[in-house]
Amino acid sequence: MTRRAWALLLVLCGTIFLEGIDVAMLSVAVPSIRSDLELPTGTAAWVMSAYVLGYAGFTLLGGRAADLLGRRRMFLTWLTVFLGFSMLGGFATEGWMLVVARFVTGVAAAFMTPAAMSIITTSYEEGPQRNKALLVFAGTAAGGFSLGLVIGGLLTQFGWRWVFFAPVLLGGAVLLAALRLLPAEARPARRGGSFDFAGAATAAGAMLLLAYGIVRLEHGFDGWQLTGAVVAAGLLLATAFVTVERRSPAPLVRLGILRKASMVRADLGALLFVGSFFGFQFMVTLYLQELRGWSSLETALALVIMGVDAVLAPTLTPRLVNRFGNARVIFGGFLLAIVSYALFLPVGLDWSYALMLPTLFLTGAAFALAYGPLTIAATDGIEEREQGVAGGLLATATQFGSAVGISAVTAVYGLVVAGGDGSPGATLDAFRAALAVPAVMVVVGAVITAFGLRGGRRRAVDAPGATAPAAARPGSVPVA
Repeated sequence: MTRRAWALLLVLCGTIFLEGIDVAMLSVAVPSIRSDLELPTGTAAWVMSAYVLGYAGFTLLGGRAADLLGRRRMFLTWLTVFLGFSMLGGFATEGWMLVVARFVTGVAAAFMTPAAMSIITTSYEEGPQRNKALLVFAGTAAGGFSLGLVIGGLLTQFGWRWVFFAPVLLGGAVLLAALRLLPAEARPARRGGSFDFAGAATAAGAMLLLAYGIVRLEHGFDGWQLTGAVVAAGLLLATAFVTVERRSPAPLVRLGILRKASMVRADLGALLFVGSFFGFQFMVTLYLQELRGWSSLETALALVIMGVDAVLAPTLTPRLVNRFGNARVIFGGFLLAIVSYALFLPVGLDWSYALMLPTLFLTGAAFALAYGPLTIAATDGIEEREQGVAGGLLATATQFGSAVGISAVTAVYGLVVAGGDGSPGATLDAFRAALAVPAVMVVVGAVITAFGLRGGRRRAVDAPGATAPAAARPGSVPVA
């Protein structure tokens, strides 16, 4: 790729890195925030959940907005909003201020991330160069989360407010570079005409309610009536959304895009894989801190080995995809995750770090193998005018996956703990039961992605020996 093409990719990767470290740093800082602001348990939990709700609730709308209103415009606008509300969160003096700031930050990410992904998929021609860019993009996202755990642990030592201020400093640099490097758009994908407001309203309402219902799963059977009512209302709105889209002359989401089996399979695979990853990481964090008594910084340093995906994703994964094709590499990632989680299931009260290390390394390696190729598969073959929608569907799947994974392991853990005698052995049994959840998720994901193996191999990534396209299509970044 040319220097300008790499520079553009670096800016877009800076955005997804920013999002990754933002979430990871906050997850480490929540105990300090709770103590300093004297927050009740419910409010402290909402500091994390509000971001998920905002992100999951508006990602689909964000993806379509990039297609209709302009990808550059949406990217720059919502990156600015993301930075502004991150800064406001650092000045919060009450719990509700943090919750509002995190919700709006999540909404901003819901518009910003699909715009960034669609800029990649429309600026680099479909094939080796685009796939290379997407793998680097995915690896950067994972690296941001892994490094964010360590950075968050360090910054929290100086004060939890730096967890909110630090992303502003990084994001400001990204914003300045983006103003110079993002390709100009002659016009939005659609100018004038009607906008599907009914579809936008029902989609956002359905996603918000379903995401809230999933988050409530962590309460187990407590308040199950409200959880059931919320999920039912979300499904009702989702049905209304489908009805609206079928009748709309300019639908928010063309339902025909859901007939693309490879895209749907990739989105489901991403939901299950990301859900298992975050559920596993959440339970390991609890195990180390609550059962073993490790500090937040010690825990972050222990988990940093999972950041090996940031190294493997742009180096090893492209070569494997080039040789074996997306489907086989994705399936291999799921199989590696199954082995990884299975190794940790018999975890004991006195396990050394050396015994944990193989699982932590393999989990990061599995993420490197699966996530990037899933991103490619979710956008491969989609028309340029619907790349934002494809990116929005993938981001929606990953956000729902993370919510499902964390909520499911929390619910199982809580139910088993409630039935125990409170001893360390009983608590360990609860951890083991919860760790079975991510294992089951990757097994189901492996079954789903196995159907893609029928497609056979194809050369898909710009690795040594791969043939680059002769020229990019009009309007794309020169990548020769």
